Amino acid sequence: MPPIISAIDLTKIYDGVLVVDGVNFEINEGECFGFLGPNGAGKTTTMKMIQCVIPKTSGRLLVKGMEVGERPREIKRILGVVPQDNNLDPDFTVLENLTTYARYYDIPKAEAERRALELLRFVQLYEKRNSAVNKLSGGMRRRLILARALINDPEILILDEPTAGLDPQARHTIWEKIRALKREGVTVVLTTHYMEEASQLCDRLVIMDLGRIIAEGNPRELIERHVGPEVVEVDSRPEVLDCVLREGELYEEFGGRIHIFARNPKGLASELMGVCDFENITIRRATLEDVFLKLTGKALRD
Repeated sequence: MPPIISAIDLTKIYDGVLVVDGVNFEINEGECFGFLGPNGAGKTTTMKMIQCVIPKTSGRLLVKGMEVGERPREIKRILGVVPQDNNLDPDFTVLENLTTYARYYDIPKAEAERRALELLRFVQLYEKRNSAVNKLSGGMRRRLILARALINDPEILILDEPTAGLDPQARHTIWEKIRALKREGVTVVLTTHYMEEASQLCDRLVIMDLGRIIAEGNPRELIERHVGPEVVEVDSRPEVLDCVLREGELYEEFGGRIHIFARNPKGLASELMGVCDFENITIRRATLEDVFLKLTGKALRD
């Protein structure tokens, strides 16, 4: 089966600045595919090109076999989009936000209301259907935006930071809904700064930096390939850094701590404790953020 989205040497230049630098990727039907990277990495620009919101500069970008520069209207009809910002209409009720949005897809009024009520049940907002949007919590608004993105029964769902700023309970509620959509065969394309979110939801992902894809795979493969199962963490002090340098292990400094990507974490920790004066040393499971720190030396929110 051909990929539902594919990019070949995809490039975007803004005002003479190379923002997306000849990237290549394929997204399979029914999977959740993630784009990770710091601010300015090019991931949101790539998502906007998939949405046909901005034109590509060069290369090829196909959505269900359709070139984005040639058939944008057809592509937009099969997409649902959850943007970073909460852009609901405050003049409409919860239900009206969905039924009004349905007009963009020429959905008949009765069908739009049926779908809207069904979606409000799906995102657990049915009881709020006649409420004003400004009476909703942040988590409820994100769920309403998710419902709005589904009003046209899309084949591909684009999620740009879908749980940004939400508390853990609200975030897990959104995750539950995304998993349910995947089970129904919806293809999900996701950007996020939350590493747990990417690990929980993504079948595969790419990490971008400076407009390029620097790693690709499923979350566990990336961790095992680039970091290993565990990471040694110690307080960042000059004498500690000198000690780590003498041992010749790869490391990054971040958040007042030194993260050491050791081949034998437990052995290294034992050795370091014997020759260095550490106040705080820990061994923890490696994460996707460790992969990104090792590959780029940056935090995901740089």
